[in-house]
Amino acid sequence: MTRVAVVTGAARGIGAATVVALAARGWRVLAVDAAADDPALPYPLGTKSDLDKVTIEGVRPCVADVRDLGALEAAVAEAESAWGGVDVAVAAAGVIAGGVPLWRVPVEQQQAVLDVDLGGVVNLARAAVPALLRRPAPRSGRFLAVASAAATRGLPMLAAYCAAKAGVTGLIRSLAVELGGTGVTANAVSPGSTDTAMLTETARLYDLPDAAEFASRQPEGRLLSPGEVAAVIAFLASPASSGMTGAVVPVDGGLAL
Repeated sequence: MTRVAVVTGAARGIGAATVVALAARGWRVLAVDAAADDPALPYPLGTKSDLDKVTIEGVRPCVADVRDLGALEAAVAEAESAWGGVDVAVAAAGVIAGGVPLWRVPVEQQQAVLDVDLGGVVNLARAAVPALLRRPAPRSGRFLAVASAAATRGLPMLAAYCAAKAGVTGLIRSLAVELGGTGVTANAVSPGSTDTAMLTETARLYDLPDAAEFASRQPEGRLLSPGEVAAVIAFLASPASSGMTGAVVPVDGGLAL
């Protein structure tokens, strides 16, 4: 049976790498992204052109904002209609803001981080878990999320981002318990400093010359590639991860050590 995934944040970064990794393994993938800038945020987000670049064989693009539950429900329905069901949902959409103490962050920026980075995961779970459960037993469904090393580290001037990612890990653990016995599992990856546009923006928020400055803070001494994180997501998406649920897997070059 061909396996089907819905991936958010698919236009670039870890989301795009996940789409490519799954498609390379023969999956059918609905690649979901807002594909537009957010007026609340001071840096460019993924574009429709970026999304089109990951529309390779087996991939279908879908423009939808993870803050819009109805749009995600429609996306899941599109995947079910196109390919007969959904086996995996990957919540990879994320944004970042900060650069000043929490009480000085513009409220609209703070809300964008919380609504995308945590609310978007909640919305995908609400939209996709019923579809995962519609697959006949015995199931091997997967709900996966991209958390962050920031879920467990108190990073200055990124309080809303840290709070959102900590919320993602709590959500995954609760979902794992709620899904117990269904054949559907819930897990997350926790990346460290990964070479993405978001890390470039993080460097700007910290007044660093470029994202490469973060490499020395990881024991590996380098930035991770999005593909390295996506490879772990692809494993968690596969039936081979059947013994794992409620796990938050570090893919961080040792940052959390």
